[in-house]
Amino acid sequence: MVMVVIITSPRLHQPMFIFVSMLAFDDGLLCTSFAPKILSIFWFKNRAISFNGCLLQMFFIHSFTSIESGFLLSMAYDRYIAIYKPLQYSSIITRRLITRLAIVFVVRAVVLIGPFLVMIKRFPAFKTNVIAHSYCEHMAVVKLAAADIRVNSIYGLFVAFTVVGVDLLFIFFSYIMIFNTVFSLPSRDARLKAFNTCTPHMCVFLSFYSMALFSYLSHRYGEKIPPDVHIIFSDIYLLVPPMLNPLVYGIKTNQIREEIWKLIKKH
Repeated sequence: MVMVVIITSPRLHQPMFIFVSMLAFDDGLLCTSFAPKILSIFWFKNRAISFNGCLLQMFFIHSFTSIESGFLLSMAYDRYIAIYKPLQYSSIITRRLITRLAIVFVVRAVVLIGPFLVMIKRFPAFKTNVIAHSYCEHMAVVKLAAADIRVNSIYGLFVAFTVVGVDLLFIFFSYIMIFNTVFSLPSRDARLKAFNTCTPHMCVFLSFYSMALFSYLSHRYGEKIPPDVHIIFSDIYLLVPPMLNPLVYGIKTNQIREEIWKLIKKH
């Protein structure tokens, strides 16, 4: 509904809402890459997946989460420019820039995640073909290998901190600048309006990155975490942010909420 409203409403053809629609589209692709298989496991006990199918699912899951992180960084930059340099906003945040950012984040995901497939393919054998997980996560598959997995583990951490660490660092810096600017505004109403604009973004950032860091680190250092708890939190990491994003933006953003009500009333 968020994507349809943003596409069909000329009022919402603005950079901030374009970023929201891109995020919603990526969330939809992310859910499509793993949710059907999880449902088939829980509903029909269909636990089998081919080796190549597993690698493909792993590639899409990690690629779409990397792209989502990039879009969240873009949205933080968009809010930074809107609040820190409002008079230059339209000349800086252009559709051309948005297109370039989208291409950069897609290429980054493919370049960083692609080697996962090659590195797993090179393993001569696996100790078992049973993955103690609801989906094919990189380290969950790597741990099954009957070989030295140190290179895979190091590269996995490198990718995780290159994507999550770097993006989160720039997002954090953007919001420091945003809050510094907001606190310097003379009008109380202006400060409240700025905070209200940033609140949905902060909710999404916190839900996504806190769960992402838990999932990455628990695979390597969470030996004492019960397997059931680990699996549930890993599923929540992929399911909750895509579910919350449209709700957060639909409820907290007045323009989107108003257009959704118009669409509902028409039908």
